[in-house]
Amino acid sequence: MDFEQLASTRRTIRRFQQRPVPDAELKHLVAMARFASCGSNKQLLRYIIIRESATVKKVFDCTRWAGMVAPRRTPVWGADAPLSFIAVTVPADAAPIVIADAGAAIQSIEFAAWERGLGCCWFASFDPAVVKEAVNLTDSRKVLYLVAVGFPAESPVTEEAVAGNVAYYLDDQDILHVPKLPVDEICQWK
Repeated sequence: MDFEQLASTRRTIRRFQQRPVPDAELKHLVAMARFASCGSNKQLLRYIIIRESATVKKVFDCTRWAGMVAPRRTPVWGADAPLSFIAVTVPADAAPIVIADAGAAIQSIEFAAWERGLGCCWFASFDPAVVKEAVNLTDSRKVLYLVAVGFPAESPVTEEAVAGNVAYYLDDQDILHVPKLPVDEICQWK
């Protein structure tokens, strides 16, 4: 798959098959994340791969999913919920640049996953105290983001946004549509 196809077809996945992602695949995703750009090459990000069922359930229970299409795209534990997460952690006192570092790393995770037939959902909406306790994280670090990872059980589609409307939605066949603004609407030439 070339990069244009990878970037244009990758979508956030909120429904997952109930089969575990092999450890080697999860490790590969983190391996790809480590090549992402980061401020001053400080490499402050660390990753916790969450795949033990009881811990995944604790983390899953404190996440909040896609408000615009809830409850139809709120996964159900044991039916279509992810069976693994990657927690992206940073030093508790890290400078704000780590947010950009994490964004670059997570996009690498998403692209690497998509290329291998996996899907992801990137979270900022979760209870950090619950995740911290579930993964036994020390006070010296904090969970910045979560990434749910699994085999997709849905096939969202991308379409051109019309009249600036970027609200994602479900159609009558329960397919998620994700409008993207046309390039000419988001660029200025000087």
